[in-house]
Amino acid sequence: MKQIVILISGTGSNMAALVRAAEREDWAGRLGARIAAVISNRPGARGLQTARDAGIATAVVDHQAFDGREAFDAALMAEVDRHAPALVLLAGFMRILTPGFVAHYAGRLINIHPSLLPAFPGLHTHQRALDEGCKLAGATVHRVTAELDHGHILAQAAVPVLPGDTADTLAARVLTQEHLIYPRAVAELLSKT
Repeated sequence: MKQIVILISGTGSNMAALVRAAEREDWAGRLGARIAAVISNRPGARGLQTARDAGIATAVVDHQAFDGREAFDAALMAEVDRHAPALVLLAGFMRILTPGFVAHYAGRLINIHPSLLPAFPGLHTHQRALDEGCKLAGATVHRVTAELDHGHILAQAAVPVLPGDTADTLAARVLTQEHLIYPRAVAELLSKT
């Protein structure tokens, strides 16, 4: 059985969408895969309870307990490796990972980003799209590389930018697409491994 580990920092809505898809589509039976664990860098992340409610193991590796990024990533790597994952999915994981961490999971580390990459890597994507006068915004599922939000694109979904949009209204429409494309992209990857 292929193991999946999901990393979160907050509410975990993309994680919850992945969990629902795994159950609905029977990833265990159809793709030979299961979500083995959800790990957060924040002890109070609400998504941890969502995972527990779904019967998924959880863990916390609090980034504030470490003196540096390398020490945190080493501890996180040890926790992730306990599950021998075929895929490590970032789902609202709000930490920049070290090149060593990324290299350790090369080809297995996947992220979803709330813009149509290569446009607007990093933070504040929706406001930046509005400020630039974009007519379309969206989300991208991509492989993680050492360069922030620049890995190979696996899936994208576009949404129109509407008159009167705010960063919040645009983010809400983009998020509905994230919840659709991330599970599909993961299922496609799993079907090929």
